Amino acid sequence: MDRAVDAANLGTAAAGDLSVWGLFINASPVVKLVMLGLLLCSIIVWAIIFDKIVTLRRINKAASAFEDRFWSGGSLDDLYESDGAKPAHPLAAVFGAAMGEWRRSARIPGVDLVRGGVKERVDRAIMITVTREMDRLRRWVIFLATVGPVAPFVGLFGTVWGIMHSFSAIAALHNTNLSVVAPGISEALFATAIGLLTAVPAYVAYNVVSNSLDLFQDRLEGFGTEFAAILSRQSEERG
Repeated sequence: MDRAVDAANLGTAAAGDLSVWGLFINASPVVKLVMLGLLLCSIIVWAIIFDKIVTLRRINKAASAFEDRFWSGGSLDDLYESDGAKPAHPLAAVFGAAMGEWRRSARIPGVDLVRGGVKERVDRAIMITVTREMDRLRRWVIFLATVGPVAPFVGLFGTVWGIMHSFSAIAALHNTNLSVVAPGISEALFATAIGLLTAVPAYVAYNVVSNSLDLFQDRLEGFGTEFAAILSRQSEERG
């Protein structure tokens, strides 16, 4: 009897309010938990999107400015002191790692810069730096890759649970009138809608951000290869 009264009250309360807030308030506790979890994920997704957009613009702009200084024909030692010693962006970090390794090798007495394994050490320093910088830039991208495919299923779980709850109310009321059925079904489907609204931006952002990061990694590796070749030629000239 108490269950029937609760179900009747639920149906009556829900029937008059199909707004977003009303659908949330009148949902069952499990569905509310699903909705809140998806909303939290959505907030995090948009925060990551904003952070990655700002970061990618900043590092590409800084990389372009650094390449202009690098190819201007100035002293590499001066550029190392101004940018490479304390790098503020990934391209400067690659330059600083390679230049620092080359300068340390050049200061070792009796080391043949051509045959002393310097090129291998410079190449290794570049590779390690590129990997470290890209790992840092890719931080939280895996969250986008996870939320994209998972969020719709979480929303679907909320929908299934909500429909089960609605059917329980219908069974308790012995009434299949649309005014009784519609609110509960609406609450249930609202969970799926939130899941999709969370998943779509995450999925799109993951593809866009991943592609942009891959392009930037190619840029770092290309610069590292060119700079290693320059250092190799300078080593041969000194040798």
